[in-house]
Amino acid sequence: MALFSFISSFAQTIVKGTVRDGVSKDPLQSVSVVFKDGKGVTTEADGTFTLSTNNTNAIQIEVSYVGYQTLMRTIAPNKTQVIDIDLTVADSKNTVIVKSKRGKYSNKNNPAVDLIRKVIDNKSRNKITNYDYVQYEQYEKMVLSLTNKPEKLMKNKLLKNFQFVLENQDTGKIEGKSLLPVYLEEKLSQKYFRGQPEKLKTYIEGEKTVNYGEYIDNNGIKNYLNRLYEDVDIYQNNIPLLTNQFLSPIADLSPTFYRFYITDTVENEGIQLIRLSFSPKNPADLLFRGIMFITLDGNYSIQKINMSISKHANLNWVRDLRISQDFEKGPDGRYHVIKSNTITEFALTKGAASGIMGERTVSFKNFLINKPQPDSIYEGDAIVINDKVNTTDSFWIAHRHPQLSVVESKVYTNIDSLQNMRSYRRFMDLATLVLAGYKSAGPYEVGPVSTFYSFNPVEGFRLRAGGRTTPKFNNSLFFENYVAYGFKDEKWKYFVSGAYSFNHKSIYAYPLNYLKASYQYDTKIPGQELQFVQEDNFLLSFKRGKNDKWLYNNIFKAEYVREFTGNASVTLGFKNWKQTPAGSISFAKQEGSGIGDVANITTSELSAELRWAPHEKFYQGKVYRVPIVNKYPVFKLRYIAGINGLLGGEYNYHNLNLNVAKRLYLSQLGYTDVSAEGGYIFGKVPFPLLTIHRANQTYSYQLSSYNMMNFMEFVSDRYASLNVDHYFNGFLFNKVPLLKKLKLREVITGKVLYGGVREENDPKKNSSTLKFPDDNSTLLPTTYTLTNTPYAEVSVGVANIFKLFRVDLVKRLTYLNNPDVSQWGVRTRVKFDF
Repeated sequence: MALFSFISSFAQTIVKGTVRDGVSKDPLQSVSVVFKDGKGVTTEADGTFTLSTNNTNAIQIEVSYVGYQTLMRTIAPNKTQVIDIDLTVADSKNTVIVKSKRGKYSNKNNPAVDLIRKVIDNKSRNKITNYDYVQYEQYEKMVLSLTNKPEKLMKNKLLKNFQFVLENQDTGKIEGKSLLPVYLEEKLSQKYFRGQPEKLKTYIEGEKTVNYGEYIDNNGIKNYLNRLYEDVDIYQNNIPLLTNQFLSPIADLSPTFYRFYITDTVENEGIQLIRLSFSPKNPADLLFRGIMFITLDGNYSIQKINMSISKHANLNWVRDLRISQDFEKGPDGRYHVIKSNTITEFALTKGAASGIMGERTVSFKNFLINKPQPDSIYEGDAIVINDKVNTTDSFWIAHRHPQLSVVESKVYTNIDSLQNMRSYRRFMDLATLVLAGYKSAGPYEVGPVSTFYSFNPVEGFRLRAGGRTTPKFNNSLFFENYVAYGFKDEKWKYFVSGAYSFNHKSIYAYPLNYLKASYQYDTKIPGQELQFVQEDNFLLSFKRGKNDKWLYNNIFKAEYVREFTGNASVTLGFKNWKQTPAGSISFAKQEGSGIGDVANITTSELSAELRWAPHEKFYQGKVYRVPIVNKYPVFKLRYIAGINGLLGGEYNYHNLNLNVAKRLYLSQLGYTDVSAEGGYIFGKVPFPLLTIHRANQTYSYQLSSYNMMNFMEFVSDRYASLNVDHYFNGFLFNKVPLLKKLKLREVITGKVLYGGVREENDPKKNSSTLKFPDDNSTLLPTTYTLTNTPYAEVSVGVANIFKLFRVDLVKRLTYLNNPDVSQWGVRTRVKFDF
């Protein structure tokens, strides 16, 4: 047997090489390389090819490409050889050159468009979901590399202690650039698809990722990269990449947005193929340009596709994006993908010398069709991680589809060594202080620094200092504290908490499972519930209009938080809350009620909150989770019961609240974020216990607040709201010559709030309840109830200014006669987005 294998390999003819332009020396992609009167291949994105045959009569290869002279090369049969080829541009006298101007291109009577329509008509037949059963092995590799000239990396003073990492460079993959791999992730899984009832089951058999230690949310990095580099399915109408949606060149609407040209016919393994080139009609849109090969066997399948984005595409921080996919003919004559490669190069500017290159490679093996498995294989969760996920070197050497390069193979050990270096820990400690606002001090970290200084009308100049323990202190016990002092009210504020983690992980790490108790004495603006930022953040100290409605709060809170598989969570809590008025707020009764003013209000509450966010991924920061938004809705249901007589509680009431949020992707029209919320309070309560609608008196645009509403302007005991934000992603501006060069993007929003207060909670109808706050100087009311007219505001905005800023012109539509109200306002927002 060994002798037979040796003879067979000796008799095989293998030709390898690279095809380039004879003048520029740039590699040529999708060049046809075939054995004369035999099978052939097309070159990859880097111009390389590998051609093999057992036919001992193969003595010539033919190299052809549209616009170039066809070249014949004699080869040595029964040998492995390397032949590099430079193609010469064809003589224009003997070449038919088709030129088309934008205005003259037409879909009508266009054979290329007729062909793509046949591909579209046959998409359902060529999708994997057309089979009753499919199973295959899938290998994924994700690599992030720094790109820079080698001498710049080597001479960088900040990296002088990390030379062993910097020396691990790949200088041959991209001409003129040095690639320094800094992140590597691999996954091997077995996939099982069933048509009826439809189910795709994934069994993860091996997983391996670099680990940068405690300073970085390694799992969050992986989640974010998986969101940027999602699976590319050319047969879907939209291809999700870089948190955007790109229209597929074979989407149902592709003839509307793309130009198509038939450029050549080739033969591969006896199948006639049409080489079809495509490009966007508007280069600024999120579309591709490239070449695809279509089979003429009646299936109109994609046999190979190479595509990239236009350099004019309205996309930030991306210098290059390339996708290549190879398909293999199955036993039923249809083609399925066997390799998919996505390469993206990120850079601050198009001409920047340095950048980051991300490459995701997916390889498929052992493709079996219509081989049913037992029902138990398909039951349960869609993704199952084997109890003993393999991470050993021996496993990966045996199971990797393509083996790692020499440079890639050193990444795991280099990063492991990096973690043990004191200089690395110092560097990351400094980076954490600058980016996250925390400074490590052994088992305790001080921060966040953004809250150390702030100011407001009640406290004046405010100083704060605090921090929290880390898992270095204890894996199960976590403590947090701060103290603050206001130089105007001359009062100390403080917070202290302790938590026990039942799964012995950080109380900020997924999955949460902890019990926490805390006590806080501090100031607060009624109705403010900010996301991703502390309320005493320095930047939020700057506010418009009158900002004189405050409370002093004494809050004892105990809560149990538990997250489950399937992205469901439950929070059970108890809260004892004493509210003392500050600023212009007073807890006053109606004149003539015979009841004096109230010094403070105390409530005791039991609460339960259920949250479900299907397929949610996120990056875990030091304090807040930053969700990686997807297409699935997020549900949150909260119930609160106030109990009179429990630890000083003065009121009985029930508060029910439901919030549903979802992002709707609309292909080339962008996407829409929709949030609907409703609430109802049962019982007789004073105004501090009503729903105080979220207002915004800062100059920033807040997504979940009413940006033209004043603090504490509206209260309700029942309400329903709808917020809609639509992002066009430049769909309109891309058609305006001057604006499309600036890559600006359009945003429109609308917010509507219906609500009201029952007579028992309305001081105008019930003199025994607290009077709504009024202006001390004018005695005019400053807090109102909503009538039959909803509160409404709309805005139009320009986003992506200098790739970061969004500016909105906001108009308030209703309740314009309320005091200190502005009808128009300009708000800004900073957002990093592709």
